[in-house]
Amino acid sequence: MSDSGSPASGHPYDDLTPDVLLDAMEEAGFWINGRIFPLNSYENRVYQVGVEDAPSVVAKFYRPGRWTRAQIEEEHRFSCELVEAEVPIVAPLELANGKTLAEHNGFLFAVFPQRGGQAPDTSEPDMLWRLGQWLGQLHNVGTRCDFESRPTLDILQGLEEKSAYLTGSGLIPNDLRPAWDSLIPDLMAACRARIDEAGPVDTLRLHGDCHAGNILVRDEQMLFVDMDDCRQGPAIQDLWLLLNGDEREQSLQFGELLEGYETFRDFNRRERFLIEPLRCYRQIGHAAWLARRWDDPAFPKFFPWFGQPRFWSDQILALREQLAALQAPAISLPGAF
Repeated sequence: MSDSGSPASGHPYDDLTPDVLLDAMEEAGFWINGRIFPLNSYENRVYQVGVEDAPSVVAKFYRPGRWTRAQIEEEHRFSCELVEAEVPIVAPLELANGKTLAEHNGFLFAVFPQRGGQAPDTSEPDMLWRLGQWLGQLHNVGTRCDFESRPTLDILQGLEEKSAYLTGSGLIPNDLRPAWDSLIPDLMAACRARIDEAGPVDTLRLHGDCHAGNILVRDEQMLFVDMDDCRQGPAIQDLWLLLNGDEREQSLQFGELLEGYETFRDFNRRERFLIEPLRCYRQIGHAAWLARRWDDPAFPKFFPWFGQPRFWSDQILALREQLAALQAPAISLPGAF
């Protein structure tokens, strides 16, 4: 078996039957009651599992081949380090093997405490200020050392790799290929220009996918969840996904975030030039992710529109709008230059 724990069958999750899941949980030290409820997750397989005389837990079975054991263990160490620093995050539980990661039937898996809540209302200035405070503290922990196994976010390299994959996938309709092929170089050039404007920026350990859906709020308490995409990168990556609306609205939201953030940590305001390149990276990256996962039966079921020509025409239109955003002035901030 590989270090990433690939099972023997053709599709990654063909072998993850209910019996395998329950056997894994028992082996990990949980006295289960047999109740299993699948939770919303496409990249991995995540389940709420009932435990006798105890609260339910959440079992996460990592997609084989995506992360190595070392990369997952590094994610877990970072999560536990954040908990020790009293940053509100859901970290994995220690299992019967004395570790936070176990393996069963070719699958690497972890177990987390079940936590409830709802996404934060990022239209509220006070909520953004509080989020900024916690992100400043999260990043203070993130600067203590660098990731050794987890990837580093490289916008241009990632754009090249993901757009090349899509071009070679055969999924883009032939009649739309000329538009796609002419648009990608323009996007790359515009992203490169913005990255040059930002200049050198520091990198640190990040949450990596810090959108409102990965934050829970309950009884005024906040929790960050799902560190699956944690990586090394610029601080702005954990901030920009919380912005929405037009340029004026985003500028005001960004100001609130930074007011809270800079209570605990300085922010290099030139990183604002990276917002639109990161948005472009995410747009193309999402399409590439769907293309890479199209052989997973869950993806055609839940994303049926991806296989339709209309998706690609809409994607090209959205990327043209993104090109205009890349060529427009960067988001404004008081005191920025």
